[in-house]
Amino acid sequence: MSRSQFPRAREHRDISNRKALSQNFLRDPHVARDFVVSADVGPYDLVIEVGPGDGMVTRPLLDRARRVIAYEKDRHFVERLRSRLGHHEHFRCHQADIRDVRPPREPFAVVSNAPFGITTDIVRWCLKAQALTSATLVTQLEFARKHTGDFGRWSRLTVEHWPEFDFTLGMRIGRHEFRPVPQVDAGAIHLRRRPKPLLPEDAMIDYLDLVDLGFSGVGGSLAASLCRVVPKHTAHRACAEAGIARDRPVGLVPPDRWIALFAALTR
Repeated sequence: MSRSQFPRAREHRDISNRKALSQNFLRDPHVARDFVVSADVGPYDLVIEVGPGDGMVTRPLLDRARRVIAYEKDRHFVERLRSRLGHHEHFRCHQADIRDVRPPREPFAVVSNAPFGITTDIVRWCLKAQALTSATLVTQLEFARKHTGDFGRWSRLTVEHWPEFDFTLGMRIGRHEFRPVPQVDAGAIHLRRRPKPLLPEDAMIDYLDLVDLGFSGVGGSLAASLCRVVPKHTAHRACAEAGIARDRPVGLVPPDRWIALFAALTR
């Protein structure tokens, strides 16, 4: 085999690995920098990066954060990052699946062009981390819109965690800004822990029970689902106080109305 064929074979292997791991890397350093800027990390922040790949997002992170710890499953990219960026004293790269990693105990942020195939797992990992302050993730645009209410609907995941986290839609990134090119456009989703939760900790179990009841899919509307466990007049009164129409489907109820409904029911 001639030497000229090695780069092509290596490129083919890289693309195959990316597809297997649902990795789509940003092509333009300016887009990567804008994404990092949108995360609003600063010189005092510890940042966890998931799936850094070739380091397109890692480089601007290193320019802004106090410390960057990256977790990458692909050994090839781990070795490449250590070779290219290992001289930065505030950077570490570990070969690991983030789902198997114990979150830091000190306050930290997550900034990542996340592998699309495990986006939900990454989001849940972030939401469970007690010391997480924020997470800024590149995801499929539909995922980002779904969990931030941009379709006019709200996901159960968002409603469940709304008392503690704010979910907002960030920058949109066209699919041709990635390599390999995915089938859909991408968008950034921002999860930010609230300085003070909207509900006290001892109320969260009851609140989650309410969300579970509402998303049970029985009754055709949130009010109808409530009527299964509380008197009809109580359910209708609470919905009216919270500004929720009786025929409003559960997915169309904004998270802040859930908080108001819980307050009306527990007053």
